[in-house]
Amino acid sequence: MPDRRTVIASLATVAAGAAPAAASAPWPTAAPADVGFAPDIADRLEWGIKSGLLKHFHAIVVTRVGKLVLERYFEGQDWAWGRNLGIVKHGPETLHDLRSVTKSVTSILYGIALDRGLVPPLVAPLMAQFPEYPDLAADQRRQLVTIEHVINMTLGYEWNEQLPYTDPKNAEIMMEMAKDRYRFVLERPILAPPGTRWNYNGGCTALIGRLIEKGTKQTISDFAKQALFDPLGIDTFEWITGADGVHSPASGLRLRARDLARIGALILGKGQIDSRRIVSAGWIEGVAVGAVPTGDGLMYGRSWFQLDTPVAGFANPQPTLMGFGNGGQRLFVMPSTDIACVVFSGRYNEMDSWVHPTRLWREIVLGNVRLG
Repeated sequence: MPDRRTVIASLATVAAGAAPAAASAPWPTAAPADVGFAPDIADRLEWGIKSGLLKHFHAIVVTRVGKLVLERYFEGQDWAWGRNLGIVKHGPETLHDLRSVTKSVTSILYGIALDRGLVPPLVAPLMAQFPEYPDLAADQRRQLVTIEHVINMTLGYEWNEQLPYTDPKNAEIMMEMAKDRYRFVLERPILAPPGTRWNYNGGCTALIGRLIEKGTKQTISDFAKQALFDPLGIDTFEWITGADGVHSPASGLRLRARDLARIGALILGKGQIDSRRIVSAGWIEGVAVGAVPTGDGLMYGRSWFQLDTPVAGFANPQPTLMGFGNGGQRLFVMPSTDIACVVFSGRYNEMDSWVHPTRLWREIVLGNVRLG
């Protein structure tokens, strides 16, 4: 049975979109106490790490009100979409796999393309966007699926990404190895009416990425550089492609921790950063409006996870938008507190990879906020 890391590494080609390494754009910094954190938050983080309660991290970046408050990097074993990088001494200029946080970035790109009238609205039927598959479009049931069902992962098709990624029957692996990845996704057996069942499906993001490329007439990497990364001051990135030369909009993006924090700042600014509009506020707000339950206490909308999280100073739990990626990659964004937190981790393919990023977010970041 092939190891997923071996399979993906053999499928991946040279990462596209990378520029020669350059220093990341500077973040204004602030002492924790000046932006409403406990003044000893860094010491508390250090204690958590030394005690073993917090571990497996490669990078931690915390911002509030647009200021860099906390930043730590660590040495550890790392991988690039299945390619073994060995022991890496991570730092501010180190690119890191986002894995499925890439899906959340792809969602922003769709919103930008939609603002420009380059891609269909969410209410548009999916199969009408893929006339190259008339045999699939002939199925009346498939004609009920809209783009909104796709970006919310409620299209109702069979897709098993719950199998270990070492299993060649994992749907993501099967898609990567398919002759035609889009047909593979679109012809999956129908299990439920669209909109009635959420099921984690990287194939959905592959379709969203294809619509972006069709509409913009650019690779998703080139469009991201022009429409998102350049405006945010992100000048170095990689977007890995499969053996067919297609960039992976579901898991192939590599960014620096500070630069992923810039995307968090964009969300906090409702699509605007440094007085510059990047994506419409309506697209960001729609993440919450159209969210659907995942069945495990989370909500999911437009390729972002959501959870109401308790935080001191508020009578009720506060909404958090989250990008999740295999191995413990996280982008946490809490608009009501103006906090963003990036976590890069090396716990790839492990069932407990969520534990330490969640503990960091709740106990160190939110547990040390001082409101008012």
